[in-house]
Amino acid sequence: MALYDRDYIKNNISTQAQNNSFSQEREESGDLATFIKQTYQLFAGSLLVGAAGAYVGMGIPAIREYYWGFVILEFALIFGIGFARAKPGLNLFMLFAFALVSGLTMSVMVGHFISAGAGGIVANALILTTVAFGGLSMFAMNSTRDFTSMGKMLFITLIVIIVAGLLNAFWLHNPWMQVGIASVSAILFSAFILYDTQNIIQGNYGHPVDGALALYLDFINLFTSLLQILGIFGDDD
Repeated sequence: MALYDRDYIKNNISTQAQNNSFSQEREESGDLATFIKQTYQLFAGSLLVGAAGAYVGMGIPAIREYYWGFVILEFALIFGIGFARAKPGLNLFMLFAFALVSGLTMSVMVGHFISAGAGGIVANALILTTVAFGGLSMFAMNSTRDFTSMGKMLFITLIVIIVAGLLNAFWLHNPWMQVGIASVSAILFSAFILYDTQNIIQGNYGHPVDGALALYLDFINLFTSLLQILGIFGDDD
């Protein structure tokens, strides 16, 4: 199951005091251009660490046996990033530790397809995710529309998806419901890419680690959703 836990409410800037706080933190890492550059560098680094974790995890059978333990660890690391964001060194360690653990848990799903001889599905999902992420990011950067106002709607949809996913995973086990959940999730995290990208380029995050984490979660959840969709419809091939 994808990691869906996101705390986006804190990213909605509602008061001047919050804006001033974010501005002061950004001054420590340079101007806005430097802030954006650092954010995307950390995002790229997180993807590399996550990919390495997925590769290594496929060779560790214990990952599947203790899968839910690793998922719980992912959530713990996300909360840890929140507490450590203002602590240089520790915040980077927490970010890359989360990326590594998320890659290890991702290896269960990726390994399932590869062991079944469906590595092409994984490659297609990765290509689609990369193209979609790049296209949506460029659109958000150049669009005159304000996507940062979508936070509350996206968060509500996220909660619905979480509840539906848990119900289907533990009780219903309906493949068609899973297709629906994965499809809505793909649309949802595509919207989150627009939302997070504009928040980053407008400087609405207090630290590059926050922006990098948001983009990383968007990417891996979109990838997971597309992988599930392609995998379900590819079962008949």
